Amino acid sequence: MLTAVSLEHATVPADTGEVTLLIARRGEPGHEASFQRWAQGILDTAATFPGHLGYGLFRSSGGDAPWFLVHRFRDAEACRTWQESPERAAWFADCEGHHHTEIARRKLTGMETWFAEPGSTRPAPPRWKMAVSATVAIYPISVLGGLFLTPRLTGVPLLLGSAVTACVFNVLMTYVSMPAVSRLLRRWLTP
Repeated sequence: MLTAVSLEHATVPADTGEVTLLIARRGEPGHEASFQRWAQGILDTAATFPGHLGYGLFRSSGGDAPWFLVHRFRDAEACRTWQESPERAAWFADCEGHHHTEIARRKLTGMETWFAEPGSTRPAPPRWKMAVSATVAIYPISVLGGLFLTPRLTGVPLLLGSAVTACVFNVLMTYVSMPAVSRLLRRWLTP
């Protein structure tokens, strides 16, 4: 089912080795229906491949604005298997007459998904800037964790206490700290 979804508030997964492909395609006016059938077909076919985690089709806002196709894969190997498959090649061999062209493609992996600006085709920032940003994001969590969480876990077995700390830090990094830091430092990260 095709749905209109805004990429502005989309969240991305933490670094688990997953690969996200973001493809922008521009269609000619009047050929939207044939493009939608083609796009849905290629997305449904990709979904049958091992390691494919999901997909999305985001409608154009009209005019020259592109459509976005999104694929998520378990890892780089699953992504490569789909990219090199005869099934994918067949869909592209049969896209003539659908009046659409690819205008941008991004492959997002690991930490760079935290820094991806939805709707943008700019490359991820340099890794050193991502590392600095991650340090800025985790520092306050570490300080607060040391002050409030660690003292309450002193009687808990080491492995359990470490698991609790890792879970709390991961959730705060993914949903609070990294989104805030990447917004705050956006101009520095991608001038």
